[in-house]
Amino acid sequence: MDKIFLDELKIDTIIGIWDWERKIRQTVVIDLEMSADIAKAAASDDVVDTLNYKAVAKRLQAFVGDSSFQLVETLAENIARIIRDEFGVAWVRVKVHKPGAIRGSKDVGVEIERGERPE
Repeated sequence: MDKIFLDELKIDTIIGIWDWERKIRQTVVIDLEMSADIAKAAASDDVVDTLNYKAVAKRLQAFVGDSSFQLVETLAENIARIIRDEFGVAWVRVKVHKPGAIRGSKDVGVEIERGERPE
């Protein structure tokens, strides 16, 4: 299985369950792995034959930036749905970090996989 990855995409959004979190924007960090058959793109050397990671990043920046979920779990699920439905990706791993959410911890978040993992 070929994969295209996107690491440490930082986006400011409203996220959290506490009243103070609903009033400020916090930075979430997103890591993605997406299944893709890159053989055609490698042969043609043309971006139209591959999963365009810039288009994925721009779509997520718009979506996450405008969202206001309470849970990172909900955010991760919606990100996975967008990638699968809008970009035709069969399998995706989404990791959403919420750095600084827990005092004394560098990072916290969730990681999900959706779709059938190709071999």
